[in-house]
Amino acid sequence: MSATEAMSAPIPSFDDDDDGDRKLVLICSKGSLDMAYPGLVLANAALGEGIETHLFFTFWGFDIITKKTMGSLKFSPVGNPATHMPPMLMGLPGMTSFATHMMKKQIEGLDIPEVPEFLDLITGAGGHLWACRMSADMMHLTKDDLYEGVEDIINASDFMEISAGAQTIFI
Repeated sequence: MSATEAMSAPIPSFDDDDDGDRKLVLICSKGSLDMAYPGLVLANAALGEGIETHLFFTFWGFDIITKKTMGSLKFSPVGNPATHMPPMLMGLPGMTSFATHMMKKQIEGLDIPEVPEFLDLITGAGGHLWACRMSADMMHLTKDDLYEGVEDIINASDFMEISAGAQTIFI
C-alpha cells in the first residue's frame, strides 16, 4: 500500500440498499433554548426521512420536557463565545432576557415552532421521548411533571436496549 493510499479516508457508500431499519437516538443533556433546538430539529428531520427516532432527556435536558420549564427556556450569552458579543456585555443585568427575546424572534421569523409545539410534532410523527430515571430522581420529578408525550422514565439498562443498533448523537 502506498503512502497516499494509507492516508486517504474511507469513502462511505450512499447506495440506496438499506432496508429501512435505520434508528436514531438523540441524548439531550442541556436545557437552554439554544441547546433544545438541535435535538428537536434533527429528530424532526429523521422522522421526515422515515427513521425510527428516540430522544433521551437527561440532566438539564429535562427542562425541555418538564411542564414547568419547557415553555420558558432561556438563552444565556454568558460564557458562550458564539454570541459574538464583547465579554463585558454578556454579564450585564438583563442580557439573558434580551438574548432570549432576540433568539425567540429569530426562531419565529424562520417559522420554527416553539419547544412545546415541536414536541407535539415529533410525537405526532411517531418519535419516542424518554426521560432518564437517575435525573428524574435527582430532580425529584415524576412522570406527572413531564410533557405528556414522554413515554416513560427509564434507567440506563432500558436505554441500552432501546438504543441497540442506533446511530447515537449526544447533545
